[in-house]
Amino acid sequence: MPAPVFLCGRIVRLEPLAEHHIEALTVAAGEDRGSYAFTPVPSGAEATERYVADALAAQAAGRALPFATVRVADGLVVGSTRFCELDYWQGPVIWPPAPHGPLGDPLTAIPDATEIGGTWLSARAQGTGINTEAKLLMLRHAFETWGVRRVSMRADARNTRSRAAIERLGAVLDGVHRAHTRGLDGMVRGTAFYSILDEEWPQVRVRLEQRVAADPAAEAAPAAEGERPLVSA
Repeated sequence: MPAPVFLCGRIVRLEPLAEHHIEALTVAAGEDRGSYAFTPVPSGAEATERYVADALAAQAAGRALPFATVRVADGLVVGSTRFCELDYWQGPVIWPPAPHGPLGDPLTAIPDATEIGGTWLSARAQGTGINTEAKLLMLRHAFETWGVRRVSMRADARNTRSRAAIERLGAVLDGVHRAHTRGLDGMVRGTAFYSILDEEWPQVRVRLEQRVAADPAAEAAPAAEGERPLVSA
């Protein structure tokens, strides 16, 4: 499975999720929760402990690579995100198709496709440019360090806010899987699936870099001296 890695930009740093983030994540998730109707965000210390434990178990099983989202300006933890659905295409064809683990040494394996998901931000971090730069860092790592062929994203079909954010990244709507699963409200929901392919990445990257460069918040918060550099190929 891919090794944990720090991904650092001008206004956001993605750190490998760890138990020491629990307290700060509890505080971040405890701000105004009005935007979490369609997003699974832990509420309270015990729920956050379970959230982190489950994320780390998924990482240990090779199913995910979770991060704590940290604001560079003051080191404040403002949310979480992750790579998930890590898929490896080596070996014999498996039918029906489904994500599966790597052949050989899992510690050195890199995926052929992945999904970015489990993303949430505290109320104060929303609309500040943090999400855009975080997605740029993750997409750059996936396409340029791992060399994946596809990065997927998904959202509750009713979640127009998240869907608009995904579309602004340059992701293409693959379709809506109708009556796909139950939502957080218990209602049967559709799921909108999006993707960015490796041949689309150069154009997507240019647009995202332009957005990040034009963001006043990004210009006002350069990385501190000694900060780990932006991870790229």
